[in-house]
Amino acid sequence: MPFLPSAALLVIGFALLGLLLVRVVRVLGRTRAVLTAAKATFGDETGLLRARTAGLRVAVAQRRRSSRVAWAGRGETGGRS
Repeated sequence: MPFLPSAALLVIGFALLGLLLVRVVRVLGRTRAVLTAAKATFGDETGLLRARTAGLRVAVAQRRRSSRVAWAGRGETGGRS
């Protein structure tokens, strides 16, 4: 029975490999969950930033339009209101 120690080492090796794979799969699952949550949070923050930027662009455009209209109005009366 000289193959018995080799078979025992092979079984122990496969058991250890199985345990290692289970731990790796668990860690990967946690990592995937964390990455998904971070991606969602980053997406939300990016969306808010885009919305704020768009709001500022609209406000600046409106302010430019209103100042041009006011300037054009003064130009028609020679600068006197």
